[in-house]
Amino acid sequence: MTKKPLIRVGPAGWSYKDWEGVVYPQKPGPRFDPLEYLSRFFDTIEINSSFYRSPTAKTAKSWANRVAGNSQFNFTAKLHRIFTHERGKATDADEKEFREGIEPLAVANRLGAVLLQFPWSFKNTDDERAYLLKLLDKFKEYPLVLEVRHTSWNNPQILDWLEERSVGICNVDQPLFSKSIKPAALTTSPIGYVRLHGRNYKDWFRESAPRDDRYNYLYTLDELDPWITRIKEVAKQTHDTYVVTNNHFRGQAVVNALEIKSTLEERIVPAPGPLFETYPRLEDSATAESQPETPTLF
Repeated sequence: MTKKPLIRVGPAGWSYKDWEGVVYPQKPGPRFDPLEYLSRFFDTIEINSSFYRSPTAKTAKSWANRVAGNSQFNFTAKLHRIFTHERGKATDADEKEFREGIEPLAVANRLGAVLLQFPWSFKNTDDERAYLLKLLDKFKEYPLVLEVRHTSWNNPQILDWLEERSVGICNVDQPLFSKSIKPAALTTSPIGYVRLHGRNYKDWFRESAPRDDRYNYLYTLDELDPWITRIKEVAKQTHDTYVVTNNHFRGQAVVNALEIKSTLEERIVPAPGPLFETYPRLEDSATAESQPETPTLF
């Protein structure tokens, strides 16, 4: 019997102050563990803190332990920005630090993918391709997924080039400007990947915009519907597909992730109780979990 492709849906990150009282209880107490709590509702979370600083092995081991209650759960992790946004500055020590930091997740079979997220300014040129090839070789022992945002990368030769190296391609939803890569359902490896960033045109490219403003967007169900179709197309061509909602402001990523999961699974899914007061529309897709025992940090 052919194994059914697995689609894991979840938000990017879990540690946000503005999720208190919206996703999490208003006063959760010192023993509350938001990671363990979210792992009850989702089968993946994208680690975005690794983009800003490499985790320690101790921290990564703790993360793996804290999701032990969900046997289907896998993390994905963003590669540190020094490799993607500060190209040419990374040292051997930076490489060693990142690798040591995520290795406990790989050892625990909890690392679904390492995401190499490049900015719009990273274009398909000879120099940039050469840089990318070296970077892919550095981390080739991990399941890699490439996210590029400039349309110059969207051509058959590049997709074939990635497929030869078994590197996945990330399908992105973002505010569309000149030469921005458009929504698609592409696959170049056994790993499928979809990231929804929101469509906040006002703040996406505004340099002075705070991070929260840039990702302040709640998708409508009509806006999600074409992505449901794309996700299913991606899943048909892959063994594991990761769907990550990055519109994290005030828990909107959690709302949209639950709506996507509900639609894909064709059922009402459990959800964190506090969400329903801020987002009553979620009642069409989810049901509030009764007040749980306080999850504890390991």
